[in-house]
Amino acid sequence: MALNLRQKQTECIIRMLNLNQPVNPTGTANEEVYKILIYDKFCQNILSPLIHVKDLRKHGVTLYFLIDKDRKPVNDVPAVYFVQPIQSNIQRIVADASRSLYDSFYLNFSSSVPRPLLEDLASGTLNSDSIHRISKVHDQYLEFVTLEDNLFSLSQKSTYLQLNDPSAGDKEIEDIIAMVVSGLFCVLATLAVVPIIRCPGGGPAEMVASALDQKLRDHLLSKNNLFSEGGSFASSFQRPILCIFDRNFELSAAIQHDFRYRPLVHDILGLKLNRLSVPGEKGGMKSYELDSSDPFWTANGSLEFPEVAVEIENQLNTYKKDVDEVNRRTGGNAGAEFDGTDLIGNTKHLMNAVNSLPELTERKQVIDKHTNIATVLLGQIKERSLDAYVKKENDMMDRGGIDRNELLAVLKGKGSKMDKLRFAITYIISSETINPAEAEAVEAALIESEIDTSAFQYVKKIKSLNVSLTSANSASRNNIVDWAEKLYGQSISAVTAGVKNLLSSDRQLALTRTVEALMEGKPNPEIDSYLVFDPRAPKSSSGSSSSHLKGPFKEAVVFMIGGGNYVEYGSLQDLAKHQQPVKNVIYGTTEILTGMEFVEQLSQLGHKMGLGNPVAISSATH
Repeated sequence: MALNLRQKQTECIIRMLNLNQPVNPTGTANEEVYKILIYDKFCQNILSPLIHVKDLRKHGVTLYFLIDKDRKPVNDVPAVYFVQPIQSNIQRIVADASRSLYDSFYLNFSSSVPRPLLEDLASGTLNSDSIHRISKVHDQYLEFVTLEDNLFSLSQKSTYLQLNDPSAGDKEIEDIIAMVVSGLFCVLATLAVVPIIRCPGGGPAEMVASALDQKLRDHLLSKNNLFSEGGSFASSFQRPILCIFDRNFELSAAIQHDFRYRPLVHDILGLKLNRLSVPGEKGGMKSYELDSSDPFWTANGSLEFPEVAVEIENQLNTYKKDVDEVNRRTGGNAGAEFDGTDLIGNTKHLMNAVNSLPELTERKQVIDKHTNIATVLLGQIKERSLDAYVKKENDMMDRGGIDRNELLAVLKGKGSKMDKLRFAITYIISSETINPAEAEAVEAALIESEIDTSAFQYVKKIKSLNVSLTSANSASRNNIVDWAEKLYGQSISAVTAGVKNLLSSDRQLALTRTVEALMEGKPNPEIDSYLVFDPRAPKSSSGSSSSHLKGPFKEAVVFMIGGGNYVEYGSLQDLAKHQQPVKNVIYGTTEILTGMEFVEQLSQLGHKMGLGNPVAISSATH
């Protein structure tokens, strides 16, 4: 059975809401207990895409509050806490218990509680004579946000910026890597699988893979093992492969414009936690939810925008036909909106019409929602010539360059400042060799439009380093890396891991192509140098290619350090669907970023390195 992260995380949360008691097949606890739910902001974001208010009621949650809000005592009611294991939350729990706010406290931490914090909790409740109120303390290993069945984010902000910051010290880098490892461990614990880990050598990908391997090894030795597929089951269960990459592996995918529905909605309208707000037809803002409960979103998210518009039209026509059919059978007026008032005719037709009413109403709501979203998108596409940006960026990536006049025409034409900056950066990434005169003309065009060029210059610097690296042989390569690190701080070696992939030779993303090769498990020059970590194997065999790795893999978890996006997610889902037999790929990242959000991190890096013109960073976003 395919791994389904959304389902597994939801099951864990429901069990938690039922005071960690076993749950009936119906999804409710054996005994109906009314309770209060207390969460922090981070855990609210974990709950938000998975559990709705009506679901909370079903599981006996009558009130829910943020932990840092002032709350009044509620007698004779247990409280379920779901919070991150941090000092401020522990202090607040101790304060709540000492004030006897609730009858009993069921404490659930989103990841493993460090021992010092556990001791603070114990001493704090002992001193206030409230330790008897603490009924249970659980490590839930749920510190990640699942947005779709196969999509998750660790919600760790600005990881790319922090890892590539020239002023970052070893301690800061290690702390970030440890946070990423902790989040990935939570995902694997929720899925209850110990994967084979593959990654390119060098940079954050290897650091995360190596540390995760060690964490899994340590855990597998402990008595309370979270991974149920041990022992005899391991032989019949094919383990998944975990492929870890760093954002520098393929920068272009984080910056380019895309014309598919899901990436467009995210990039242009700012989809966050499966929700977005768009201007309504009659003024004001309308909020929508876009998740697996929306059949149109699920079925058409990966289509190009013009195909989505056609599909909306088709569904509207089918809906009208079905309404006319119901009206005809019940003697109503053809072409009228179906409102259920004009129902006459024999009883059988009447009953059928009544039964089809909720389904028709629901369909109409979905059609109206996507009509509204598509209308807003279309307005933005026309105003900013986004279709032209997509086409020209794809052409540049395919051909490895663009005609200078065409390039400058785009930078002087329609589009926001950020659109132009993203286009200019894509030009730099796509060029096999940088023409200094052309690059200067691009920079001049950006400055003329009052656009901050620091992100452009940062990528140009990285790129000039990479071009020299691609032509270097392996012996002199290390010298260049050493030189680069002295010049730009210690994190530039992260870039070298993806040298070959800065230029995608075809339209398939380098990431997708590499994941496909890793899942096949056959000898392939693109991936033969990739490191292998098997937390279940003897330590000596880890870190090098091993013969015991038999492909092909049916399941993969692909993780991008430093920010991911819906373009990569869609590309990997297409890959999984078109495989024979169909495979399953889960995509995760430290945070999901729009092109603009990622370029803002590049701008900050440029500023830290003293690059760019002195225009305020925020001006690039207008």
